[in-house]
Amino acid sequence: MTTHKGKVVELESAVIRFAGDSGDGMQLTGNLFSDSTAFAGNDFATFPDYPSEIRAPQGTVSGVSGFQIRFGANDIHTSGDRADVLVAMNPASLKANTKWVQSNGIIIVDTDAFTEKNLVKAGYETNPLTDDSLNGYLVVQAPISTLTKEAVKEMALDNKSAMKSKNMFTLGMVFYMFNRDYKKTFSFFEQKFKKNPIVVEANKKVLEAGYHFADTLEVFANTFKIEPAPLNKGRYRNITGNLAT
Repeated sequence: MTTHKGKVVELESAVIRFAGDSGDGMQLTGNLFSDSTAFAGNDFATFPDYPSEIRAPQGTVSGVSGFQIRFGANDIHTSGDRADVLVAMNPASLKANTKWVQSNGIIIVDTDAFTEKNLVKAGYETNPLTDDSLNGYLVVQAPISTLTKEAVKEMALDNKSAMKSKNMFTLGMVFYMFNRDYKKTFSFFEQKFKKNPIVVEANKKVLEAGYHFADTLEVFANTFKIEPAPLNKGRYRNITGNLAT
């Protein structure tokens, strides 16, 4: 595990919300963070927030997909209300979810997605990253799309394939924030994409790039740690309502 700069702040619990367009892989990102939460021994509850099966136009508020997780060092019975951390992959996901972020909460955005066209689609008249409307939040602006492509530039991937792993960049950043071992996620890539080794390698590279990028940001003067919950010994399983049914 990498030695972190700055102070490690212990929390009793935290709420993270991952949000993006339908194709941005927020459900997978949330599930992988949930797996890491289980490995860390925290109790947790999640809430996947899907848009309609009839997809809204890309980049619009109606098409935003989200995944919220609350985890802690004690019994967790709900997925939480307001988020301590919001990951917003585009303007629409920011617009749809800012109201659900705690005051003084952390918002991570992909600045590459905040183009004039995307801002109009999301219903913004001005850019929220520059008009002071996000004062009161710690806004972490990162060129996630650019850095994702940079991480895999030596691989024979077309632009569309490369961009499919940008959700792993944000996951790496959040892993850093909460002192998680990102390498434990590698086995998931190896299993899920075992027929496509180049995809396995790309996801590994991007996840690691996101983790190390967060390590270089001065805004993360503190990282966070949540101690394991006092759970009874036994075998546990991360299960959804659909799977349970």
